[in-house]
Amino acid sequence: MIDAILNHKSIRNYKDTAVSEKDLQEILEAGTRASTSGNMQIYSVIVTRDEEMKKKLAPTHFNQPMVTQAPVVLTFCADINRFNKWCEQRNAEPGYDNFLWFTNAVIDAMLVAQNCCIAAEDKGMGICYLGTTTYTADKIIEILNLPKGVIPITTVVVGYPDETPELTDRLPLEGIVHYETYKDYSAEDIDRIYAEKESLESTKALLEENQKESLAQIFTDNRYKKADNLYFSNVFLKVLQDQGFFNQ
Repeated sequence: MIDAILNHKSIRNYKDTAVSEKDLQEILEAGTRASTSGNMQIYSVIVTRDEEMKKKLAPTHFNQPMVTQAPVVLTFCADINRFNKWCEQRNAEPGYDNFLWFTNAVIDAMLVAQNCCIAAEDKGMGICYLGTTTYTADKIIEILNLPKGVIPITTVVVGYPDETPELTDRLPLEGIVHYETYKDYSAEDIDRIYAEKESLESTKALLEENQKESLAQIFTDNRYKKADNLYFSNVFLKVLQDQGFFNQ
């Protein structure tokens, strides 16, 4: 499985080959074996295979073709709803509608998602995370009929690859690993850590295409702009409140 991890690639084009029920169940079972806060499993997974349902979800992911192309779409949710109901039915008063337990549920959901991804890749399938999930959480909640206490955190498409992309670059370990205490970065450290990424031919092509002087500007000015970040942050905060979190 270490090979599957080290050779991970985000797949955006899929064959129309179906994922068998046996493989899907094994992938989901692998997900449930992830670490979880207090063994509470405060997450849920929504499996979407129906073509019409995928079409409904597609606009919430900015109509990326892989949403309808991939045979399986998995929406991973932070979920205190189920655990709350169990507590209440057992004469126990839950206290999980707050920021701490939202964070715990998010961690649980992401650990499950990553386990599912590794299991799928180990079976020769491809996956791609969709970061659009939290941008349009309000719309996904409506489509998937998510009750209070349940919030979509990430979405993963799963299927058999119809492409063979190159491995994506990563920062060197020295750029992300700290021993014993956090060692803050000097200007020289930043230059060294990002040197390889900035010298890639793909980076040079992006700079020319976008007419920018640095890769950082592509992130701040094009991909993840401050105005967009603030807008989607406010939308998501309202979703959290509407779904019953942050009640004090």
